[in-house]
This record gives sequence, C-alpha cells and structure tokens, in this order.
Amino acid sequence: MIPVPPTAVRVAEPDSSGTALEPIAPLLRDATLTEIMINGPDAIFVEREGRILLTDRRFEDENHLLSAVGALMTSAGRRLDLVDPVLEARLPDGSRLTIVLPPVAVDGPMITIRKFSASPYAIDDLIRFGSLSLEAAAFLQACVLARANLLISGGSSSGKTTLLNALATCIPGDERIVTIEEAAELRLPQGHVCRLESIPAGERVTTLRQLVRHAVRMRPDRLLVGEVRSGEALDMLQAMNTGHDGAISTVHANSPRDALSRLETLVLMAGLDLPVRAIRQQISGAINVIVHVGRLADGSRKVLSIGELTGFEDPTIALQQLFVSEATGGGAQGRTRLTPTGIRPQIMDKIHRLGVAAPELGRLYPKNSGHVAVSGRRAATAAMNEGGVPPRDRRQS
Repeated sequence: MIPVPPTAVRVAEPDSSGTALEPIAPLLRDATLTEIMINGPDAIFVEREGRILLTDRRFEDENHLLSAVGALMTSAGRRLDLVDPVLEARLPDGSRLTIVLPPVAVDGPMITIRKFSASPYAIDDLIRFGSLSLEAAAFLQACVLARANLLISGGSSSGKTTLLNALATCIPGDERIVTIEEAAELRLPQGHVCRLESIPAGERVTTLRQLVRHAVRMRPDRLLVGEVRSGEALDMLQAMNTGHDGAISTVHANSPRDALSRLETLVLMAGLDLPVRAIRQQISGAINVIVHVGRLADGSRKVLSIGELTGFEDPTIALQQLFVSEATGGGAQGRTRLTPTGIRPQIMDKIHRLGVAAPELGRLYPKNSGHVAVSGRRAATAAMNEGGVPPRDRRQS
C-alpha cells in the first residue's frame, strides 16, 4: 500500500460538499497525480508517473461514497440521476469525471477522475521528458506551421491529448481555432479559440458529428477534433478535403496502419453506404502525417513513430515511416529513442518553400536535396520491430 505523500495531505477547505469529498480532497489537489480511481469505499487508487498505486485513503461506507458521487456531480453542474448507470462530466478544473453505478457496477459505485496539468505541456516539455527527439519535434512543429493535417493515434491513456495540446501551441496566434471535444480538455494559449463541447445526454443532446458540421461554418483557420469515435470521422475528412487544412485529431489505435483501418470503420458508422475504395481515397487525400504514441513498460508515454501518407496505391493507402522508436540499452525497461529512417518526407518541399524549417530539421532534410532513401523503408521496418512498434504492412481489402 502506498500512502499519500505528507506534502499532499492537507485539510480540505470548507465547501458545499461538506465531508463528502474529504477522503479524496488531498488527491484532487495533488498536481503530481494524473488519475484517481475509486473502485469502492476502501479501494482508492491513483496514477503517478505512469504507475498505479493503492492509497491509504478510505470512505466510511458505500453511502459515504454515494454522497461523494453526488458532490462531484453538483460541482460539475450536473444532477445525479440514479436511473442512468453511467455518468460523464467535466469538473470545474477541467478534469474528466466518469461515474459507474449499480447495476452496471457489480460491486458498487465506481469513480474515475482523469486529471490534467494546470499548465499544459508544450513541445519543449515533451523533448525534456524524452517523449520526442529534437529532430522529430522540429518536424512536427514545421508540419503544423505548414498546415499539414495530422492524426495522432495510440491506445487509451497513451498521451494522445497531451501531444495534441502541445502541437496546437505551435499554431500562430493570429489564427482562429475551433476545438471540438466530448469533454473540453484542450487548453490553448492563443487568444482566438472557440471551444465546442458535445452534450451526450438529456433533452439537448448534441453529438460530435453535429459539432463538426457546425464548426466548418464558423470560419475556422484550424479545426481540432479531440478524438474521432464515430461517424464524425466522415465529416472531419470531408472538411480536410475541402480547404480546411491544418487540422489535428486523435484516434484510438494500436499502430499507424490500424489507425487507417479504424478510420475506415468510423466513416462507415456515419450510415452511408460508401465503397471502401472511396473511403481510402478520402483518407489518403485528407491526412498528411500520422503520429503514433504509446505508454511503455516503465509507465512513460512517448512518440513511437511518425509516418507520412504518400498517396493511394489501389487498394492500399501508401504509408512511409519517417521516424521510428528504437530500444536503447534498457529497452526491456521501456527506454527508447526516436530516430529518423532516412526517408525524405514529401512535405519537406512545402516546409522549405514556406521557410518554417528549424535549423536542426534543415540539416536533416536539406533544401532541394535529391536524397530519397527508397531502401530506407526496409530499414524502418526493422527498427520498428526492435522498438516494439508494429511493422509496416500493406493490408489488402
């Protein structure tokens, strides 16, 4: 059992919730935690630095835990509805709240709180943490400035939203940014940001798909879709293919190639009987770069690969890997480094033309260079295998 650090334990300030939240009040204030997971009155877990730890905090009984559920829902501006066994909301500090009640929760009420840093990470922070190499960070920053359409893929809690927020900080401050999320988590420093949040339940249900359709009419310079999960993928792709460039979104997937397959499935969820070939052409024409992130054995979250879509080679979307993760001396403990494969990105011509290439990127991919390492694709596959990233394939329909 891991006790709460003494520095994090403080007497909760009086509030409208009284003693309902007292057992977890210090956890809610602890900036070092990224997740609070309550599985029952005497089972309160936290995540710190990628590791899940059992705390010594306790609720008196299940009724005390239910009173905490009510207090959290009230602070989120929502009413506790015991008829709905699964409740989602956003707390005042931006944390994501998920509550599961009986009969869905077999052993009693459960609470999960995803916390976010008060000061969102920027690209420099990810470099300092080892999540990104200097060259890869310079490439992604240049892609944002060159208005490439980026897709971030990865598993649950792999750092997709964190990377999206960091990349979004690279968007020039004079552009109008429209964000579309299920729960408003992105925190951008720019002054012209329009935040849209879906309403999942109640009389005023508003879906992500509806918000994407509305957003393209709001004169956005940039569209940021927190995560595509359903038919809104089609509307997002159509927006990217009709002049709304510079968009960034995330998707749950186990590899870059799986991300493309998942996008196909999500587009089909829009309810239109589109042929797979047409969907793949939409994807290849809309997305320029796929960034895949993951959580490693030591709990760290890192960028594992950066790939570029280079066209549609019927029946497959052509994808070349530009940066891949290679295991270092302690690979078993999750230590990796992100290295270039030697393949020159097609988008580099546009990046140089716009003059947004940082010096380290210019040295890696010189202007007007004729070096295109065609054989680098095989080397990239080997590196991906070594670093634990699924190898590049060419799936057939």
